Amino acid sequence: MHHFFNFLELLDNLLWNYLALAIILFAGLYFTIKSRFYQIKVILNIKTHFKSLIADADKNKAGIHPIKLYFASLGGMVGIGNLVAVMSTVTIGGPGSLIWLWIASFMGMIVKYSEIYLGIKHRKANTKNGYDGGPMYYLEKAFCNKVIPIIFCLLFCVYGAEVSQFLIITDTFITTFNMNRIVVISTLLGLILLSALGGVKRLANICSVLLPPFLAIYILIAIYIFILNLEKLPDLFLSIVTSAFTSHASIGGFVGSTVLLAAHYGVSRAVYSGDIGIGYDATVLSESQTEYPEKQARMAIFALFADTMLCTISVLIVLLTGVWNITNIKLSEYIILGLSTVIPYAEIFMAIVFFIAGFTTIIGYLVVGQKCAKFINKRYGHIIYILYVILAFIFFSFHDQSMVMLLMSVSGGSLLILNLLGLFKLRNQIKFPEND
Repeated sequence: MHHFFNFLELLDNLLWNYLALAIILFAGLYFTIKSRFYQIKVILNIKTHFKSLIADADKNKAGIHPIKLYFASLGGMVGIGNLVAVMSTVTIGGPGSLIWLWIASFMGMIVKYSEIYLGIKHRKANTKNGYDGGPMYYLEKAFCNKVIPIIFCLLFCVYGAEVSQFLIITDTFITTFNMNRIVVISTLLGLILLSALGGVKRLANICSVLLPPFLAIYILIAIYIFILNLEKLPDLFLSIVTSAFTSHASIGGFVGSTVLLAAHYGVSRAVYSGDIGIGYDATVLSESQTEYPEKQARMAIFALFADTMLCTISVLIVLLTGVWNITNIKLSEYIILGLSTVIPYAEIFMAIVFFIAGFTTIIGYLVVGQKCAKFINKRYGHIIYILYVILAFIFFSFHDQSMVMLLMSVSGGSLLILNLLGLFKLRNQIKFPEND
């Protein structure tokens, strides 16, 4: 077993230090040039595209309301990764890694559009007045067999059990409110299963209720912090730009970084936070009521734009408040320390924020994991998967999670490569219409 995990560590380094990051940037550049910078056109005309998508909503149509699905898409992206994992971009990669996060997100927008377009184009009607779609369906078309799609689904079943976000929520509640670990774990697990077993429709309803107020409050607090630190912003942005393309010297607890390190952490965190090329959005949004793939796919460009802005806000808060170069603390504590400099009871506020952000992401990935399990075996797939998730969440709540995190990381890199290979094989099917 020890040798197996050593092999996985080598594979993980190969995937995320070289293959996955190079492929996502190449794919993003290719589709950006092919589409003539389509993502910019979509963002500039977002109001028109929103109206067009709303016009497609009809309760008599099969599928789910497209705007509710937009929030389900956002729910998968806006998770604890925006508040915690993204902190490693600056604490390890330095301030300049934020530039690389923006570059990767910009390239990722068109990749996300492409996978959603194919997910809707190749979806199939199901017996529940809805649709089943996603990478497994267009990969079947791309490779003319079920072997690659089944491998993809197995990998997503591993990746879809968001153990790390589950543990951050439980640990935060236990520490902040002095609660019993078993009570917190069992309550949270019950809420997750109750929500996830309702499928994409329940996921969309939950995300459309929880996310808007959470985003509004978080952004207002961030604006307040920016106003208080207005005089620091010019020098901060200059530091971000210069350190993105030059080595950054050590400051306080920060050990310094190279351009390669900044690029690595910026790109990898953008992929993780924005679900770029992983297949979550392509599966969830394939249940849309719209008959036109480009309409729903365009909204994912804006969703990733919003996700990137949230990551940026979180990073700017820890940079402006000066807590980013503190050492020997958990990644989850940086944003709490940053907020505590300007608002009272920051730890209580962030416990609620972690719950909302993490909860929507966990149930989102669990829903897609069930769909992947059903693709492998319609009769028993999703039952076996739910049992696996329950055992994983309970077991790793009391044991070292490094092994499962390594499995998730390798699975994520492998999903990305398989998905992008499928996109390239079907690239001529992807259209980029500017008008409906």
